[in-house]
Amino acid sequence: MLRVPLLLRLLAMPLLWMGIVQLSFAELSYFFFKDNVGDAFFESAAVVTLLATFFLLYMRRFPFNAVSTKEAILFAVLTWFTVGFLGAVPIFIITGVSWTDAVFESISALTTTGATVLSGLDDMPKTFLLYRQFLQWMGGLGVVIFVVAVLPMLNVGGMKLLKAETPGPMKDDKLSPRIKNSADRLWYVYLALTLVCALAYWLGGMSAYDAIAHSLATISTGGFSTHDSSMGYFDSSLLLWLCNFFMIAGAISFALHYRVFKAKRFKQYIKDEECLFFLWIILAFSLVAAGVLYFSGYHHSVYEAISQATFHVISFITSTGFGAGDFSSWPMSLMLLLIVVGYIGGCAGSTAGGNKVIRSVIAFRTLVIELKQMVHPNAVFVLKYQKRPVADQIRNSIIAFMWLVFVTSIIFTFLVMLTGEDFVTSFSAVSACVNVLGPGFGDISSNFAPLNSFAKWLLSFAMVFGRLEYFTVIVLLTPYLWRS
Repeated sequence: MLRVPLLLRLLAMPLLWMGIVQLSFAELSYFFFKDNVGDAFFESAAVVTLLATFFLLYMRRFPFNAVSTKEAILFAVLTWFTVGFLGAVPIFIITGVSWTDAVFESISALTTTGATVLSGLDDMPKTFLLYRQFLQWMGGLGVVIFVVAVLPMLNVGGMKLLKAETPGPMKDDKLSPRIKNSADRLWYVYLALTLVCALAYWLGGMSAYDAIAHSLATISTGGFSTHDSSMGYFDSSLLLWLCNFFMIAGAISFALHYRVFKAKRFKQYIKDEECLFFLWIILAFSLVAAGVLYFSGYHHSVYEAISQATFHVISFITSTGFGAGDFSSWPMSLMLLLIVVGYIGGCAGSTAGGNKVIRSVIAFRTLVIELKQMVHPNAVFVLKYQKRPVADQIRNSIIAFMWLVFVTSIIFTFLVMLTGEDFVTSFSAVSACVNVLGPGFGDISSNFAPLNSFAKWLLSFAMVFGRLEYFTVIVLLTPYLWRS
C-alpha cells in the first residue's frame, strides 16, 4: 500500500534543501553581489521552507526506515519534478520568461542537461547566473543521493533510494557496508574535484567568479555557462584543455575515483575496462573529427582542428555540452558523430548521461558471442567483464535498455515533429534531452527558445526520463509495480 504521508515527509527533505539553497542566494545578492535579485530568492525560500517544515513535523509519526520499493521509485521520480518546479520560481521572477521556460531551464539545470532557453547571459545578474550553475552542481550526483547522505535514519530504505537514482547497470557495487557512508564518500570526491577544477580555471586565466561558476558546471557535466558563447568566450586554448581534463574526470565513475585516491594507485584507471574503453573511444572519435575538420578546410591549422575536435567530442560524450565555436556549421557527418557519442555517454556511476560505456561494451561482446555461436553452435562461450562472468540478468537488462533507448528516441522525435519542427531539430533536441546533453542542431543550435510550449514540456519530461535512465520512470506507468 502506498503511504502518501511518508512520501510527503520524504519529499520535505529536498524541499527544505531547496529552501536553504535559495535563502543562501538571497544573502549573496543582498550582501555580496548587491544585484537586486535577493527578494526573488527570499520569497521563494520562505514559502518552500515553511512547507517543508510542516511536512516534517506533521508527518513525523511515519518512520524513514520503512521505505518500500514502490515508494522509493516514486520518491526518486517525484523529487526531480518537485525540485525542478521549485527551482523554477526564481528563474520565472528574475528573467520574466514564461512558466514553461522557467521549468524547462530549472529541470535542465538539475538533470545536468544544459539545454537553455535564455540568451543575453553576459548581462544577467551574477547571483542568478551562479544559481543556475549551482543547480547543475547540486543535480550532478542527484538530489536523492543528498537526501540519503543527510538521513542516517534510512538504514533500510537508503539502499532502495540510491538504486532508484544511481545511473548504470551495476547498482549493487557499494563503497561501504552502510549506504550513508557510500553517499558521503561520493560527495567528498565530488567536492574535491570541483575545488581543484575551480583552482585550475583561475590559474588558467578565468576570473574567480567564472572559475567557480564553470567548475560547478564542468564536474557535474552540466554545461551551463555565464556567457552566451560558453567556453569560447575566453578564447584560450589552455582553458579548453583544462576543461577537457575535468569533463573526463566528471564522466568517470566516482566510485573508481574514490578507490584510486584511497589506494593512491592511478594505474587502476587503466585497469578498469570501462574507463579504458571510454578513453579509447574519445581518442578514436577525436582523431576522426579532427581529420574531417582539417581536410574539409574548416580549420587550416592541424592543432586548431585537433583542439576543436577533441573539445567537442569530449563535451558531447561526457554530456557536458560546453561549446567553443560554431560546431552547428560543421559538416553533417560530424553532427551525426557528435550525436552518436552523446548516446554512448560516460561511465556508469558518474555525472555523465548517455547509455554509459559499460552497456556498449557488454552489448558489443554479446554480439560477438552470438556471431561465434552461429559458427560453433555446440561451443560454450562466457561473457566476461573485468575478467568476471556477466550474469544473464545484467545482460538481459542491458539489451532491454538499448531497445528502450531506440524506441523512446523514435517516439519523442515523432512527438516533437508533430509540433511543426523538422527532423534534424526534433531528433537532436530529443537526443540532447534523453542523454542529458544539452546542445542541439537545426533551429535549436543557439538555444531551445524557438520550440513551442508543448515541445518544451515534452522535453522536460524527457530530461528526467534520461536522468533516471528510463526504467525508473517507465515502471511507474506499468501495472506490475502497483499490483505488488
